[in-house]
Amino acid sequence: MPTDDAPPPGEAPAAPPDAGAAVPTRAVPLLVGLAAAVVVVAGLRAFSSTIGPAVLALVLVLVVHPVEPWLRRRGVYGWVSTLVVLVVLYAVVLGMAAALGWSLVRLGMLMPQYVDRYYELQGQVLDLLNRLGVGQSQITSAVASIDPSRLVGLAQTVLQQLVAGLTAFTFMLFLLFFLALDAAVFPKLLAQASWWHPRMVGALTAFAAGTRRYVLVATVFGVVVAVIDVGILYWLAVPLPLVWGLLAFLTNYIANIGFFLGLVPPALLALLAGGPRDALLVVVLYTVVNVTIQGLLQPKIVGGAVGLSATLTFLSVIFWGWVLGALGALLAVPLSLLVRTVLVDADPSARWLLPLVSGNPRGVRRQGVRLGRTGPVGATVAPAPGVQDPPPPPPPEPPAGSHDE
Repeated sequence: MPTDDAPPPGEAPAAPPDAGAAVPTRAVPLLVGLAAAVVVVAGLRAFSSTIGPAVLALVLVLVVHPVEPWLRRRGVYGWVSTLVVLVVLYAVVLGMAAALGWSLVRLGMLMPQYVDRYYELQGQVLDLLNRLGVGQSQITSAVASIDPSRLVGLAQTVLQQLVAGLTAFTFMLFLLFFLALDAAVFPKLLAQASWWHPRMVGALTAFAAGTRRYVLVATVFGVVVAVIDVGILYWLAVPLPLVWGLLAFLTNYIANIGFFLGLVPPALLALLAGGPRDALLVVVLYTVVNVTIQGLLQPKIVGGAVGLSATLTFLSVIFWGWVLGALGALLAVPLSLLVRTVLVDADPSARWLLPLVSGNPRGVRRQGVRLGRTGPVGATVAPAPGVQDPPPPPPPEPPAGSHDE
């Protein structure tokens, strides 16, 4: 017998209500987002020789920019304050470039003096391995793969790369000039933009403040570590202590792994110049000083300053070093902070990521913007001294074809 729900004779059964309806899923947007991220990363790698210097120029301008409002508060206005900022920027960049060039030249002149010492140490190591029962064929193949002349070739390759990077350096100098000029009026532009996008403007302001705090903290700790390391190397009579002090200062900006990059060269040179005892002392003293300062104190202060967890900071060094090379590793924290600003801080739907990114279960507080559950509170930008409040936004234009009667 037909039931009450059966269709009348000669009619097709009714389709279920949801038949043919698209089932909502997040897989497609996720895949599209991942594909877009791959394209962006590939583009960054393709233009790394330009993007790296551009990001470095931006970070330098952000760090030095507070000099201009400080001068204006003391009555220095106009092109004079901009000129002072330019002088400070170029003094920092050219001074660091000169120090690096001097270090590489000194290192290139010193290394050939230790070739004989290298062969002497090599013979001692071979004798030790032979007494320990290591096969002669294994020793021979291992030694054949190590050629001290490669060190000289490596130094020459570095010099060639520096010459090839002259174009990128010149590009950065020009970019610094234009960024410094625009920085004078940028607070006014932010004040205007805050009418339409207060959340993004607040996040960008916090990014600039976080970058300055990170560079300030890393610079202070870098100077402390470099001075102590230079004193250790002078005490052990290791050649080129100032060069290795400069290396320790620069590698301090590379989070987590910078200590190892700054330790290996002076330890190897101490081995060639003074023997295993001096090399061991360099490793031990460096480890005590740098692990105490860079491993225990600095990560806590840097993490609190920029709002990035220790794991994310370490991974950012690996990732940005792979994408942009040495400059990417050096600028890993500011780059990660910029990505966080655009994707998390300025997006209300991504607020849940803040504790995961910062590693702080109590939330995050950033200078210039308070990040709460509903987004930034008070995210407008205060006008610079002497800048009037921005006018209200213009009324919307009437639709096309309409006219007042």
